[in-house]
Amino acid sequence: DKAKVEATALDVPVRLVKLCHEQSTAVNNFLPKCNPNITSDAKVAIHLLAGSARAAYQTVMVNKPPEALNKELQALLKDMAAHEASILPQ
Repeated sequence: DKAKVEATALDVPVRLVKLCHEQSTAVNNFLPKCNPNITSDAKVAIHLLAGSARAAYQTVMVNKPPEALNKELQALLKDMAAHEASILPQ
């Protein structure tokens, strides 16, 4: 069924963006309590999650999401960009 395939094609990358945001937020919140010897690993995780979310977002856009969903995902990407910016050396 074409409609089911199209729905799945949109649902999978949308879920991936949301999962990456959830995990990026968790790592970002953990970072202040993190063992100082592994902070670089946690920071790398934030960068990898943000990059994965951006890649998944590109797939979402190919599938022409509704405008409300697009805005929601853009907000999540913006939040992850803030996580990344906060951990970059000054």
